[in-house]
Amino acid sequence: MKKQSETSSARAGDAKSAPVVSGAGRASPEGARAAACCGCGAAAGLEAARDGVGPGAHAAGVDHDLKAANLKHLKRIEGQVRGIAAMIDENRYCADIIQQCAAVQESLRSVAKNLLRNHLSHCANHAMHGDEAQQAAMVDELIALVGKIAR
Repeated sequence: MKKQSETSSARAGDAKSAPVVSGAGRASPEGARAAACCGCGAAAGLEAARDGVGPGAHAAGVDHDLKAANLKHLKRIEGQVRGIAAMIDENRYCADIIQQCAAVQESLRSVAKNLLRNHLSHCANHAMHGDEAQQAAMVDELIALVGKIAR
């Protein structure tokens, strides 16, 4: 992940040509123009997204213990996925592989729930104290997120 100071050069340009740097370090000119917002000020326009809030930017706040737990969990998931690939390469019993796939999916759901907890604590909380447009956008975003997790 790029640090805030590393993305400042992307923010220095004008609003029409400056790409938004996502958390993965990829430039996304569409990211700043996305209709959905996390409510952390992105509804205010491109300037807010470039300042590190909204889609494609950095979280409004991060629980550092939760972040550490998520990273640890993702490393474990990475190992599980490599194990599944090895099982397939070794022509292991299909039911055993499927069981491991289900375990990985549940682990990913756990990480997503932790991220949702952080999003509710910081981004959503901030948006719900904003204007009606921010509140409505956040409600729509949360409904979509919960729908994705509940599948």
